[in-house]
Amino acid sequence: MLDRLDLLVIGECVADIVRLPGAADRIHPGGSPANVAYGLARLGHDATLLTQLGPDTNGQLIRDHLAGAGVDVRTDGSTAPTPSAAVTLDGAGQAAYTFEITWTLGPVSLDRPPAHVHTGSIAAVTEPGAASVLAAVESLRAAATVSYDPNVRPELMGDHEAAVRKVELCVALSDVVKASDEDLEWLYPGQDPVKVAERWLAGGPAVVLVTRGGDGAFAVLPGGRVSVEALTTEVVDTVGAGDAFMSGTLHALAAHGLLGPHGRERLRSLDRATVTDVLRHAAASAAVTVSRAGANPPGAAELGAALGRM
Repeated sequence: MLDRLDLLVIGECVADIVRLPGAADRIHPGGSPANVAYGLARLGHDATLLTQLGPDTNGQLIRDHLAGAGVDVRTDGSTAPTPSAAVTLDGAGQAAYTFEITWTLGPVSLDRPPAHVHTGSIAAVTEPGAASVLAAVESLRAAATVSYDPNVRPELMGDHEAAVRKVELCVALSDVVKASDEDLEWLYPGQDPVKVAERWLAGGPAVVLVTRGGDGAFAVLPGGRVSVEALTTEVVDTVGAGDAFMSGTLHALAAHGLLGPHGRERLRSLDRATVTDVLRHAAASAAVTVSRAGANPPGAAELGAALGRM
């Protein structure tokens, strides 16, 4: 495991207001980067989240949630309302989102440079805060590995061509990239996700991982493609599944010594067996999360139990 405070996540917190037909609204702490930080802490890592939280009820709910897992929350002092998303679930537990988001992240000083930085989602494309995120990643990547998850939210992406350019810039700055097949379909309609992943790989990352829901996931690396099947489980909802996949990925990469200033070179020579192990951890983490309500990723013991079922 990496040293204390070496895992830094930069991005938004969102209060997910979950709406089911005939039931009262339920509010869950969420936001893709926040979920990743929470998942890392649940797995035993010392994670820091650089974010914005309002001085409101939803902000306090999210602070308490993150602190409960041991996440060190750093904010820029903004007093803007905590972002929210109305999450409507269909009969199969699939989530659709409607957002109320303000993202104006300003510079925040850190006690020391992290060994790994993760970002993505709304934080990496929504201005004016996206510029601060990009500047932070660019300044930290000289001494840190970087991971990125576009986690596309079409309602918030703005102009399509501009959004694609921003995503591709983040991809090029990253060592590890994870995206869903739905993300890739929005970014590059009608294109083969394998071909897109291969194109991204050629642009900078050491590995690109693509999730396909119930059809499993695959990773593209210079030596070829590796796939794993999804773990069979009863789906309650899909909220936070991709974020749990991301935290499971980083957890496994850290265990293999592939994160941090000395990890970048080792990432460039990943072997298929290691990538398969990483994908298994990520898929198992996602499977636990979809088996219960909200973005509720596994702890280390739960992840181990799920791996035993694969």
